[in-house]
Amino acid sequence: MRFTHPDGSVVHLSYCTNVHAAEDFDGVLSQLTRYAEPVRERLGTDRLGLGLWLARPVVTRLLADPRALGTLRRELGLRGLEVVSLNAFPYAGFHAPSVKKDVYRPDWTDPRRLAYTLDCARVLAALLPGDALRGSISTLPMAWREPASAQTPHIARRYLESLAVGLGDLARRTGRTVRVGLEPEPGCLIESTLQATESLAGLDRERIGICLDTCHLAVGFEQPTEALRRLSGAGLDVVKTQASCALEAADPSDPATRAALGRFAEQRFLHQTRERGAGGRPAAVDDLPQALAGELPGRDPWRVHFHIPVHQQPQPPLGTTRPVLLDALRALLGGPTAVTDHVEVETYTWSVLPGAREGDSGLVEGLAAELDWTRREMTALGLRPI
Repeated sequence: MRFTHPDGSVVHLSYCTNVHAAEDFDGVLSQLTRYAEPVRERLGTDRLGLGLWLARPVVTRLLADPRALGTLRRELGLRGLEVVSLNAFPYAGFHAPSVKKDVYRPDWTDPRRLAYTLDCARVLAALLPGDALRGSISTLPMAWREPASAQTPHIARRYLESLAVGLGDLARRTGRTVRVGLEPEPGCLIESTLQATESLAGLDRERIGICLDTCHLAVGFEQPTEALRRLSGAGLDVVKTQASCALEAADPSDPATRAALGRFAEQRFLHQTRERGAGGRPAAVDDLPQALAGELPGRDPWRVHFHIPVHQQPQPPLGTTRPVLLDALRALLGGPTAVTDHVEVETYTWSVLPGAREGDSGLVEGLAAELDWTRREMTALGLRPI
């Protein structure tokens, strides 16, 4: 979906397809029919944006076979779908029985990460609608913090510098601009906007910026307005925003709260957990089971990296960080100028939510409800649907 901001710019809204377990070309085409087109129809809109996740084998196929790339473009157009953004954070295997820290491999110290990201940019340049100003790609924030060495940030920066050169070459060859946003995430070398300003200073700001995930922002107990002011001061653009909510427990010492949290301790994805505390820096563990086992004090509220549908609230006594998402949308889009032009709803956890509904229809209904909620919030900020 597209919106006109009061400043006259176009803002794109999409949903991220990493929610779908499709890691080959046929699977990507199938998800357009099974999910994306029905979501568009349920929303009653002529055009729906997709933040495509294309696993490494799919990207390789698309670049090796121009007919496949043409088929994908044609199928998108026939179904009223468009792509201005790719999620290139997961490399492959995102719906394996256990993903956990594998999602950070290969990282930005590995040449495969550079090659994959540039290949994604080539695919995106070919998929971009003719009237789209530019494309965006989200990627991991350098690496998981372990077993990083003192050299890891320096190696990663060299590859990111090569990425910027490659994106510039792509723009000159195709006339299409593609920018890449590193996505701060708890537990990584860049887990906060402050670390982003320190680690990415001096990189080509025309090509490389930030993907702001509002779930991650909330888990780190960052305030959106302050975070955006910090990024702006460092010359880092928000090339893409992932609209998402974290799980929140106001009183983790309460037995009923701990029992409710236990239903979210699942085996596929990593659920970094933070306790606010009084000292400024949150207490941290890498996964929810560790927190429940006593590795966090439990005296102050917890926030858990478990993406909760933006339009829903879990059963009490649990809540979500929706207020952080709303604050972020206001800071990004509620001012005289739009701070970002790509908004992507990214709830990839539908299949592991407690009590998740089975079948395609339940997922279609849920994705459409998330997008409708986001559409209404953006309209309330003064944006006009196109």
